[in-house]
Amino acid sequence: QVQLVESGGGLVQVGGSLRLSCAASGSIFRFNVMGWYRQAPGKQRELVAVISSGGSTDYADSVKGRFTISRDNAKNTVYLQMNSLNPEDTAVYYCSYRDNADYWGQGTQVTVSS
Repeated sequence: QVQLVESGGGLVQVGGSLRLSCAASGSIFRFNVMGWYRQAPGKQRELVAVISSGGSTDYADSVKGRFTISRDNAKNTVYLQMNSLNPEDTAVYYCSYRDNADYWGQGTQVTVSS
C-alpha cells in the first residue's frame, strides 16, 4: 500500500501562483510515476502533469509553459509549481502514484478568483 498526503492548495487571484506538494509513504517501488490530475465541477478528472522516477515528464497542453512538475526521490515527494493561474484552473487537484497499481491522494482544492 502507498499513502499520499497533499498540501498547498488554496485561493489565489488570477495571474497568481501556487505550489502543490505530495508526499508518498508506504511500499514505494523504485520505478514509479507520480503526478497530478484535476477535476472541476461537472467535468471528468483530467491529467495535469506526471513525472517518472527517472525524471521524464508529460503535461496537459492547457498547462504547458505555466506549470512545472518536479520531484525529490529521496523524499518520495512530487511538486507542482503553478504560475499564471486562471479561473479555468479551478479544480480539486489529486496526487497520483503508479507502479503496479494506482494510488490517489485525498485531493486539494485550488480556486482561482477573478
